[in-house]
Amino acid sequence: MADAFFYDSGERSQYRCLGEEIQIEHIKAYICKPSFFTDKAVIVIHDIFGWLFPDTRYIVDLVALQGYIAICPDFLKGKEPWKTTDHWADFADWMKDHDPMKVDREADVVLKYLKEQCGAKKIGIIRDSEERYNLLNPTFFIFGEKDHTISYDQITLLEEKLKQYCKVAYKIKVYPGQVHGFAQLKPEDMKPQDKPYIEEARQDMIDWIKMYI
Repeated sequence: MADAFFYDSGERSQYRCLGEEIQIEHIKAYICKPSFFTDKAVIVIHDIFGWLFPDTRYIVDLVALQGYIAICPDFLKGKEPWKTTDHWADFADWMKDHDPMKVDREADVVLKYLKEQCGAKKIGIIRDSEERYNLLNPTFFIFGEKDHTISYDQITLLEEKLKQYCKVAYKIKVYPGQVHGFAQLKPEDMKPQDKPYIEEARQDMIDWIKMYI
C-alpha cells in the first residue's frame, strides 16, 4: 500500500467564520466584507484542500478586516478536495480531474460579480502556488524554508528567472523553519516557535496588498 501524502494539515480548532457562502451563477463562494463600503477587492485562491478549509476562510476574513472585499470561489467546482488521508500515489490521478488551469470561466464570473455587484475597481489575488515568470501584476511569493512542495534550489531558480524576465514588481521571501501552508494557521493553531514567522508573513502580505491595491 502506498504511503499517505506526507503533508499533514494537523488538527484544527473550530472556527466561526465572519463571512457567508454565496452562489454566483454556477459557482459557490465564501465572501467576507468590511463594515464600510470599499471599491477594493481580493480574490483568495484556495489550495488542494478546497474552499471549505478553515485556514483558507480565516485568511479571507483576515483580509476583509483590513478593509477589502475578500472572496474565495470554489475553483474545484463541487469536486472533492484533496484530503490528508488520501495517498500520495493517487495524487496524479486526482489532478487529472482537478486541472487548476481550467478555471478561466469561473474567474471571469467572479470578476464580473465583484465589479458589477460589489462596485470593485481594484482587484488583487492571493494564491497558493507558483506563477510563471512573465507576471502580469505585482506578486509577492511567500515560502516556508521547510516546504516539501518546493526546494530551496527551485526558489533560487524562480528568483533568477524573475530577474531575467519579469517586468513588474515582485518579492520573494523565505521564512525560517516553516512548512507548506504555514501562513494560513489561525492563532489558536500556531505553535509558539512558529508564531513570530506566521505573524510576520501575514503582515508582509497585508503590507504588499496595501501597496498595490
